[in-house]
Amino acid sequence: MSIGKFRHLSRCTNAEGQFLILAIDHRANLREAIEKESGPIDDLAFRDFKVQVVEASSTLVTGVLADPAYALGALVAGRRFTGGLLSPLEVTDYGVHPSQRELQWIPGWGVEKVKRMGADGIKLLLPYHPELPSAEAKQQVVRKLVAECGEYDIPLYLEPIACAPAPGQKLSAREQREVTIEMTQLFCALGADVMKLQIPAEEAEWENTCRELSKVCTVPWALLSGGVDFETYCRQAEHACFYGASGVIVGRAVWSEACRLQGEARAEFLREQVPQRLRRLSQICGAAQPFWSNLKEPDPALDWYESY
Repeated sequence: MSIGKFRHLSRCTNAEGQFLILAIDHRANLREAIEKESGPIDDLAFRDFKVQVVEASSTLVTGVLADPAYALGALVAGRRFTGGLLSPLEVTDYGVHPSQRELQWIPGWGVEKVKRMGADGIKLLLPYHPELPSAEAKQQVVRKLVAECGEYDIPLYLEPIACAPAPGQKLSAREQREVTIEMTQLFCALGADVMKLQIPAEEAEWENTCRELSKVCTVPWALLSGGVDFETYCRQAEHACFYGASGVIVGRAVWSEACRLQGEARAEFLREQVPQRLRRLSQICGAAQPFWSNLKEPDPALDWYESY
């Protein structure tokens, strides 16, 4: 682990090395959810929604995962959040079955710019199944991104999502667990720095999945929320943190109800419910492994900088 990546990871964790990162990098699907209740909104209103969610969370999270157009610029320029920042690189088309999605990059954005603006991590969402025709191409994408993140000394948070290999098919909970374990082992070997992982919806699979993930995952991993409700997510997070995760990267489970609210009702939800939920998750994450638990820490020798 380079000292630069170690510093970036430290900025996105608490003093005990545990992640409690708020995810608000959703774009088209989030805007659709808001407009379903409020009618059409313009870009500034969409940006304001994201900023409001972050402001309600800012003192309780260790980092924020946010997109460049509607959040990162406003958060930095307005000093709305001064902690660790992660940025996605991809544009996700949720109208296409995951097995059919082509990887689309955010235009005009990339690893160099993320590093240059002072953020602390790169996130890539990657639908994956070993039987996909695009499986090898996606592995090559990860190899290339690992190399680029290494060049700029910034961590790669990889989010591989187990998907069925073809439209019309659906993975069982057992199959989802097996694919998740297999691709976690693969992408760790390819050089991802942090794994952002989902576990099956069926509670009977949670313990075995989390145990197996922690056996094969050679880097820190954090649990994503994947659209489940808050109470379900808390139970998932308890299993994940107890069995070896280094914390959570949580989005809709914390703030999704705000999409359906407006005006004072939304403000009250953000003021009351969001902090309450994050404090509860903070307690759960107290059982998580520090991110450095299975990493070789940087060499603190006096001459470290000479070969850096």
